[in-house]
Amino acid sequence: MAELKINIGKLSLKSPVTTASGTFGYGMEYADFMDIERLGGIFVKGTTAEPREGNPYPRMAETPAGMLNAVGLQNKGSDYFIHSIYPKIKDLDTNIIVNVSGSTVSSYVACAEKMAALEKIPAIELNISCPNVKKGGMAFGVTATGAAEVVRAVREVYPKVLIVKLSPNVTDITEIAKAVEAEGADSVSLINTLLGMAIDVNKRKPILSTITGGLSGPCVKPVALRMVWQTYKAVKIPIIGIGGIASWKDAVEFMLAGAAAVQVGTSNFIDPAISMKITGGIREYCDKYGFKTAAELTGALEISGNV
Repeated sequence: MAELKINIGKLSLKSPVTTASGTFGYGMEYADFMDIERLGGIFVKGTTAEPREGNPYPRMAETPAGMLNAVGLQNKGSDYFIHSIYPKIKDLDTNIIVNVSGSTVSSYVACAEKMAALEKIPAIELNISCPNVKKGGMAFGVTATGAAEVVRAVREVYPKVLIVKLSPNVTDITEIAKAVEAEGADSVSLINTLLGMAIDVNKRKPILSTITGGLSGPCVKPVALRMVWQTYKAVKIPIIGIGGIASWKDAVEFMLAGAAAVQVGTSNFIDPAISMKITGGIREYCDKYGFKTAAELTGALEISGNV
């Protein structure tokens, strides 16, 4: 059988399949549905230095082939994570990766510094791309200058594997990717949600309290796939593909386009065990087509002519 183990910088994953932040809680919530230790990693719920209440309700809406969310990074803060969550998950035999966000550069740094002190947290995912917070988040991720500023500051205090989550709500995602690579990012994950909205025609009002929110699900996959392919050609650091992955075929597409690993997000809400099915499907695909390792899939897209 094909070897599924892959590396993201110094981070070794037993499988290229991981779960996306905000869709998998802290991991334990899914333990009744599958063996979560078989995952390559768990990107846990977004964490900020201080507690956040998030946005007012309603903050979720269904859309064709996807969903909108405007949760707004609701969480109890880094100290709560350290004292109440970390002890429960630190001994899981998989990579626990904390999604770190903030509203200022200093708040990103403060949270990252606290995560660096946790022995069993080998990496963080720096969220500079959340479209549903009023301050920070996407504000840093939509310009190369802003992205570089926050990554540079975090890199100074964070010595472990640094993954930077990129926004699709930009003109050229490769410019952002190159900027964070230059400042020391070990990897980029993309895409975060697309900015969208939904309207209640009976009330003639927006459905979300924030008017706009983050669009995710199968509807965003073609955009995400295109951006992963473009970024693969632009940077040398590993890419983690995200966006509408609902089957092993989707995951393989992302890897062929250049992703070293993938994150499964919205599909976790539909099928809590989907990640295991995707893992098995990737292995079967490798065996069928003669790939000895899953790592060989990365960038194996065959394109004829000048593209």
